[in-house]
Amino acid sequence: MSAPALLTLTQAAAAIRARTLSSVELVNALIARIETWQPKLNAFVRIDAEGALAAAAEADRALARGEARGALHGVPLAHKDMYYFAGKLAECGSKVRKGFIPDVTSTACERLASAGAIHLGALHMAEFAYGPTGHNAHLGPARNAFDRERITGGSSSGSGTAVAARLVPAALGSDTGGSIRLPAHFCGVTGLKPTNNRVSRAGAMPLSFTLDTVGPLARTAEDCGLILQLTGGPDPRDPTVDRAPAWDESAARRSPKDLTIGVPKSFYVDDLTPEVAATLDATIATLTAVGCKVVEVKLPDQVLLSAAALIVLAVEAASYHAPWLRTRAGDYGPQVRSRLENGLAYSGVEYLEALRWRAVALAEHLAAIGDVDVVLAPASRMAAPTIAETDVGGGPGAEAAIQAITRFMRPINYLGLPTLVIPAGTTPTGLPIGMQLIGRPFGDETLVALGRAFQAVTDHHERMPL
Repeated sequence: MSAPALLTLTQAAAAIRARTLSSVELVNALIARIETWQPKLNAFVRIDAEGALAAAAEADRALARGEARGALHGVPLAHKDMYYFAGKLAECGSKVRKGFIPDVTSTACERLASAGAIHLGALHMAEFAYGPTGHNAHLGPARNAFDRERITGGSSSGSGTAVAARLVPAALGSDTGGSIRLPAHFCGVTGLKPTNNRVSRAGAMPLSFTLDTVGPLARTAEDCGLILQLTGGPDPRDPTVDRAPAWDESAARRSPKDLTIGVPKSFYVDDLTPEVAATLDATIATLTAVGCKVVEVKLPDQVLLSAAALIVLAVEAASYHAPWLRTRAGDYGPQVRSRLENGLAYSGVEYLEALRWRAVALAEHLAAIGDVDVVLAPASRMAAPTIAETDVGGGPGAEAAIQAITRFMRPINYLGLPTLVIPAGTTPTGLPIGMQLIGRPFGDETLVALGRAFQAVTDHHERMPL
C-alpha cells in the first residue's frame, strides 16, 4: 500500500474499511505533511488537529465494533473557509467576517459527515470567493505546490494546492466564475463544477445566488464523482435543488466508446500557448484511442455569454454585499471592493435582460452541439502565471487581468453546465495543464465516466510536487 497521505480518496476509504489502515494513522500522516507544507503554501487558515485525531480514534473504535458510518468512514477532509460548521469559525477569507461563528452547518458538509468524513480544517480562499488568482489582501496569497512563486488559481485556492500537495485527499470548493476549475487546472488536480442546482448551497457563503455551485477538488474523477454522489440531491433548506436527480452510477461508468466529443472551432482554441495547444491535441488523441468519436462543433458567441455572466455576477454580488459596502467599505481588500462597486453601476434592465437570456442561450448551445455528449476545451490559454505578475490589486488593469484568466470559464457558469477539469499535460518546466470536459445539463455522471476512462490510460493526475 502507498504511504497513507498519498492515497486517493477512494483508496483511503477502502483501506480504512478493510482495516489495513486506521483513521488515526491517516490523520497523523496528513498532519505531518501539513506541518511541512503549510509554511510554504499557505493552504490552510485553521487546522483542527486535536479534533480530527479524536474523531479518528472514535471512527476506529466504531469500525472495530462493526459500525461503519458510510462511504467515507474515518477519512479526513478540509474545505474552503466559506462552508459553515455550527459553532466553528467561518471567516470567508475576509476582514468583514473576522470572528464569525455560524449556528448552522452547510448541507454539503453535513452529508459528508453523515458518510463518515472527519473535519481536519478550513482552507485558504480569495476574499469572499471573489478572485480568480489566489491572492488575498488579508491572508496573503496561497502558493502553487508545483512552483511556489506561481498562483494557485481562485477562489478555491487552498483547496487546489492542498489536494495537489497531498495535505488532504479531497476538498470542497465553489464555482461561480471558475473557482473550482481554475485551481484544478493550475494545481494539477481534478475539479468538478456540477450542474447548477444539483448540490445544495445551504450553509455556504453566497456570492451570486443564480451562479454559485458547490463541488469538489480531488485527485481523480472517481473521487469527484463519489463526493457529488454523497452531497447532491434535494434539500428542504435550498428549494433550487428540488428537482436534482439522484446519482446514476451506471451512467458514471458509461463506456467511452458510446461518447461523442465536440471540439470547438473557435474561442476556446484561440490564442493558446504552444504547451496548452499541444496538450489539447494530445487529449484529443487519447480520447480517440479509448474509443470516443471526436467531431468539431461551432458554438454560439461565447463572448456574449461571458459578458452576460459578468453582469449577473457583478449585480448579485453587489446586492449581497450592499449593507457592508455602506458601513464597512474600508474592511474590504482594494480589488474586491472595486469589483463589488462595479456591480452597482449596472441598471436593473441590464441585469434582468442578462437573466432572461439564459434559457435562450442554453437552448442555442444545445442546438449547436447536437448529439455531442461532451465538449472538450482548455481550462485556460496558459499554465499558472506568477503571483507577482497577477498582483494587480484594485487598479485600472484589474478587471482586464481577471477577465483574461477567466476567459474560458464564465460562459459555462452562465449556462449552468457541469464541467470536469482533468490534469492532461505539463509545460517543459513541469507546470500542470488541465482540460475541461463540458457536459449537458445534469450530465455530471457522463463527465465522471469520461474522466475515469482518460485517467485509466494516463498518469497526469498522479504527478506530485517536489
